[in-house]
Amino acid sequence: MAYQKRVHTTAASRLRQDYLRIVKDPVPYITALPLPSNILEWHYVVRGPENTPYSEGYYHGKLVFPKDFPFKPPRIFMTTPNGRFKVNTRLCLSISDFHPDTWNPAWSVSTILTGLLSFMVETSPTLGSIETSEFQKRQLALRSGPFNLKDKTFCELFPEIVEEIQDKMQERGEEREKPKAATTDKSQGGVAGEVREGNNGLMSSTLVNICVIVGFAAFAYTVKCVLKAVDNS
Repeated sequence: MAYQKRVHTTAASRLRQDYLRIVKDPVPYITALPLPSNILEWHYVVRGPENTPYSEGYYHGKLVFPKDFPFKPPRIFMTTPNGRFKVNTRLCLSISDFHPDTWNPAWSVSTILTGLLSFMVETSPTLGSIETSEFQKRQLALRSGPFNLKDKTFCELFPEIVEEIQDKMQERGEEREKPKAATTDKSQGGVAGEVREGNNGLMSSTLVNICVIVGFAAFAYTVKCVLKAVDNS
């Protein structure tokens, strides 16, 4: 099958540069990286800033970039319930695809994430935002960690944050929750799947050989007994 996600050379090059920039100069309170299989889809985690209702919260979301980035803005989503944005809904921000007229091609992934965090801690309404009390936001912040541990993509991309969440849960006297792990059967594909399939094939072949040997031994013993009975008669 042909490569399904044909990425424009300019977009891929720019996003690689943005990733190197983030690694060298991280955005405060935010961790972000692209999917290994698709550089146009980035996942981020916002750690709730101190002195906000989001403190101690972990907010997972994603940025979906168009193939002609940086000339067009990305779609922005929040996955973790937070009391500020609707989940799994395109957010209407000046840095998102809702406002291509205000988009600046010079803006980077770091700029987008900084703008997202800035808007999150404000109270200005927009399409995709919701109104909840600070108490509700605080309760959602405390539940955000365990919620994210049920997300396979989150656990695969952010193992260090998974460990951080588990440690905080333990500090609060909560039971450490097992994160959602990737499957390891052969349907997973890749080297692990091939190795497992090879091992299963080897085991099956060995069992077949043993059965054949046992069968021949039993047949030979039966023939020997029959011949001995004939001689005696």
